[in-house]
Amino acid sequence: MSADKPQPVAINLHQKSRVLSVSFDNGRTFELSCEYLRVHSPSAEVMGHGPGQEVLQTGKENVNIKDIEPVGHYAVKLLFDDGHSTGLYTWDYLYELGINHEQYWRNYLEALRKAGIRRELQ
Repeated sequence: MSADKPQPVAINLHQKSRVLSVSFDNGRTFELSCEYLRVHSPSAEVMGHGPGQEVLQTGKENVNIKDIEPVGHYAVKLLFDDGHSTGLYTWDYLYELGINHEQYWRNYLEALRKAGIRRELQ
């Protein structure tokens, strides 16, 4: 790992609020909803096998993370209560999701709108 890349110092799952809190050694902390993490899973099921093959995830408003498994010193595997458990969330990817949260979430909501899909707000 490069010393200039932020490394996580704490990962806390708040199941009741369905939020994963990730703190990095550069002082940044991100509160990422389980829904956000699920719809941006780095798995082939979500990302596809190349550009343009992404699969829009829907109906994930109430998804929760039931377990977090460490993968070496570089990632975690999130096990969701909808059965999804593929895709490794590397430290770099979690940081990217945090830094770009507003833009990525806006893009997701726009993709839903274009597909004519409404989120079930809970």
